[in-house]
Amino acid sequence: MANLVRYAWSVLIFNVVVILLGALVRATGSGAGCGRSWPTCEGQVVPELDGATAIEFTHRAASGIALIMVFVLAVLVWRNTDRGHPARTGAVLSAIAIVGEALIGAMIVLAEWVADDVSLARAISVPLHLVNTLLLLAALALTIFWLSGGGRLDFRRDRTVTRYVIVGGVALILIAASGAVTALADTLFPKAGEAVLAGEEHFLTQLRIVHPVLAVVASLLGWVAASRSGWGRDRTTTWLPVLVGLMLITGLVNIALGVPVWMQLVHLVLADALWVTYVLVSARALQPSRANAPRLSPSK
Repeated sequence: MANLVRYAWSVLIFNVVVILLGALVRATGSGAGCGRSWPTCEGQVVPELDGATAIEFTHRAASGIALIMVFVLAVLVWRNTDRGHPARTGAVLSAIAIVGEALIGAMIVLAEWVADDVSLARAISVPLHLVNTLLLLAALALTIFWLSGGGRLDFRRDRTVTRYVIVGGVALILIAASGAVTALADTLFPKAGEAVLAGEEHFLTQLRIVHPVLAVVASLLGWVAASRSGWGRDRTTTWLPVLVGLMLITGLVNIALGVPVWMQLVHLVLADALWVTYVLVSARALQPSRANAPRLSPSK
């Protein structure tokens, strides 16, 4: 069982690496590096690797490996757990989410919502892709939680805690989605003068302010909610305020430095860590008062 949990963690961490590679593709404008071709790159399985093509191909190759790793995890979970084990639900949701990642990525490439495209469709597809990514990370985190002995989530035991968990989760998703839009605007219009199209400022640059405002307001409200929720304190819970603080600090540094690519990646990896931590803390908070730990198959 311990080996399976370690493998599940490796799958989650590798998917975070894939997310960072995707952000690198967007930040460097390399989304068109493989042309209007999917799943091949410029019509080839292995193209000539140079510049934008190398970056985009690396991301695609890593995404393919991630897809295989998630499906292997699903198979291993089903082979090593009894019927009704909650980890099976997490594994299935992970598989569905990783397929969603591939389909959304294909749609973005085939529709050419990449590189310098400033369309409304791209502005919608980018946060949509990120939300699906968060669902993937949440499913993997819950799979790990259940494989480690956690019970099914009980949303009826404490209505107040359930309300805080749901509101907090929605807030984090909205903040992440707005951050994706801000990052896209920073990539397309790195200079204020470039944001003017036909004499008017592009709507993406007008939305830049939404992300920092949401982040600050949600952080303050989250601090108040955490003090009232009664979740208790453990090693995982104490990381939440630390990660929130680091997110705010790196966000300010990112703006001050002119949003360099490396700082965008640092900010993103902290955001992923915050989300996974929040999911695990929420799962513990939603445990039944007398949860019976799910069992492994006796033959394993």
